[in-house]
Amino acid sequence: MQIDWLTVAAQIANFLVLIWLLQRFLYRPITEAMARREARIEERLSDARTRRKEAEDEAESLHQEREKLEGSRQEMLEEARAKADDLRQRLEQDARDEVARKRTTWHEMLDDERTDFVREMQRKAGHKVLDVSGRLLTEFTSAGLDDPVARGFVGKLKDLEADTRKKITEAAKGSDGPALVETAVAINAAARQKITRAIHEQVETDIEVDYREDEQMLLGVRLTIGEQTVEWSAARHLKRLNRELDELLDKARPAARKNETAK
Repeated sequence: MQIDWLTVAAQIANFLVLIWLLQRFLYRPITEAMARREARIEERLSDARTRRKEAEDEAESLHQEREKLEGSRQEMLEEARAKADDLRQRLEQDARDEVARKRTTWHEMLDDERTDFVREMQRKAGHKVLDVSGRLLTEFTSAGLDDPVARGFVGKLKDLEADTRKKITEAAKGSDGPALVETAVAINAAARQKITRAIHEQVETDIEVDYREDEQMLLGVRLTIGEQTVEWSAARHLKRLNRELDELLDKARPAARKNETAK
């Protein structure tokens, strides 16, 4: 088997360029947006502190007014003191409650955005790795793998479970049409003979076998007899890995948010 290392290197370089582009045009803008959001949060916190200072100044003003009324009737002085203390405490408590509430809300929003961003980056990176893997397998598939593909398919046929073998055997004996073998690229006559002979041995009948190319197959073979289909291909495994990756990240998201809430 001859491997075009220049193509492989180009694919790797494409992947590295993709990672750089993600850093330059996705992660960095989002990080800058988060920084701007934090700046706005700090501005709002500063505004809350200013309001608190104004409340304290107002309370102090009332306190000074109380001292000016020192020489007036004791009843007025006591009433002013009570009002000033009550107002100060109420305003200070309101300011503290407002700051605490906004801080909690903003932190929760930032945590949710950060968690969603990380999960999405993990998802995109995972799918991109699988996509690059699929492209590499496509390159390898066209590199003269006829005999290995045939040997692998023959081995898989021999290892079929009894129930699956029974189904395709019954389908072959009851079918008026030919069996269909699909591969990513055209395979040579010798490889076709091996596959045809193995099919005849497994289904116990000399059913006609047609061959067809399917670029979506990547590295592997699909056999269809009537309504029965058996397939062994890299594309099938890549689809399964993509599905499992999505399921894993979807399960990890609520768990991560639960941990953040517990903190």
